[in-house]
Amino acid sequence: MAFPHNNRTCQILSSASKGGYAVGAYNCYNDDGVIAVIRAAERCKSPAIIQIFPWTIKFQGPHFVKYVVAAAHSASVPIAVHLDHCIEPEDVKTALDLPFDSIMVDASTLEPEENIRNCREIVQIANAKGIAIEAEMGRIEGGEDGLPAVDMESILTQPDMAKSFAQETGVQFLAPAFGNIHGKYGPGGPGASWRLPLLMDVHRAIPQIPLVLHGTQGVSDELFRETRKYGMVKINLNRTVRNEYTGFVAQNAGKLELTVLKAQSVEVYAKSIERMMRDVLESAGKA
Repeated sequence: MAFPHNNRTCQILSSASKGGYAVGAYNCYNDDGVIAVIRAAERCKSPAIIQIFPWTIKFQGPHFVKYVVAAAHSASVPIAVHLDHCIEPEDVKTALDLPFDSIMVDASTLEPEENIRNCREIVQIANAKGIAIEAEMGRIEGGEDGLPAVDMESILTQPDMAKSFAQETGVQFLAPAFGNIHGKYGPGGPGASWRLPLLMDVHRAIPQIPLVLHGTQGVSDELFRETRKYGMVKINLNRTVRNEYTGFVAQNAGKLELTVLKAQSVEVYAKSIERMMRDVLESAGKA
């Protein structure tokens, strides 16, 4: 098979689009997260995506990336490895020489034309290496009390912009800005911030492009389920599945032997992921 049909992330998200379910993309900072995702996915017979940040490459080195990919690809269910929010050109260059299945190129802080030009160049290089590319159109940071630090109206993804961006860059997946915020939301939560009719218009403009949900902190199970109706098939999950794990580690560090702490905390982490796979994303049983 030729690209993109032979790409693991593309295969996973294409199946999700056709099957009417979503796939979790779980941000992992260490091997605890990696092990938890793989165990949860195998127990649930669910596809999954392991996400790491450029920080991980710098802190733990490229050999850690190779371990993550080897572990993910050795699982009994389809698991892809994705690099999230790759902003710096040097990080992109490094990532393109590592065995990632996909990379998110974060040029959302650039001017629109520069974002398009930058993404197009990277897409051409990455796709030739068999790596899929995700891009973000507009990035909304949570400011004080979770309120947007920018004029939200000026940065929302418009359907015609999304269509031309996808056509001009050739990206495989798109993360639209529809009121979703990186970080904490304001008092009204995600429901007060999200523009779901706009998201539906974006989905209708590019129905062939899997959409990616960023800004999921504090999102309810029901709202997660709702986004699947709007073309969201890749759901980025960080604190949503990590909070119980970090809480357990904080409570028990120094009380339990390290081996016991690690084994029990990974189990807590895996259970949180399993719940999302079974009850929210409905990806369980789809592998």
